Amino acid sequence: MTERDSALSPTAGVGPWDGPVPHDHHFDPDLLERGDARNVVDRYRYWTEEAIANDLARRSHPFHVAVENWEHDFNIGSIVRTANAFAARGVHIVGRRRWNRRGAMVTDRYLPVHHHPNVAALAAWAEAEGVELLGIDNLPGAEPIETAEIPESVVLLFGQEGPGLTSQAQAACSRLLEITQYGSTRSLNAGAAAAIAMYAWATRHAPGQPDA
Repeated sequence: MTERDSALSPTAGVGPWDGPVPHDHHFDPDLLERGDARNVVDRYRYWTEEAIANDLARRSHPFHVAVENWEHDFNIGSIVRTANAFAARGVHIVGRRRWNRRGAMVTDRYLPVHHHPNVAALAAWAEAEGVELLGIDNLPGAEPIETAEIPESVVLLFGQEGPGLTSQAQAACSRLLEITQYGSTRSLNAGAAAAIAMYAWATRHAPGQPDA
């Protein structure tokens, strides 16, 4: 366990394993001995990172999240963390390869994070996988996400904080969806918008309790 892991949640973890030490392959001997202070749900306490990632891959939902990264957007870490919470099949970074991982709270270790140099490369990947590419942005002609049909197998594409989806991204998407707003602000924070969109997907395709 690294110092970074320990610092994430100093009061939410568990101490050393109490009782006969289990020897199942998914347990981490070091965590069993020293305790587990990581930001993980109870089912994954004392598990190795590899075991957590493998189990999440087995239980992942058939949607992906993509975000444009032309100006080193600080919201990407938050989007990755939320994608992990909703068991997304993967996250796709479009543009700059480097992104600020601080907001991810180490969750990027547990799900695939892919890189595409441009929107065309992401669109080609989605076409090859047979996955629809939907853009999420408050733009003219966009459908309200609350009532729109959202495919089970889909990539939800978000633009950067501020400029939103680029014209190339808009053209690559089969449809655009918007989150209805009721106040005076022009737009939502990109991380918040991504969380709402993922929840909208879950209400259609993964209602109820988490998968076992």
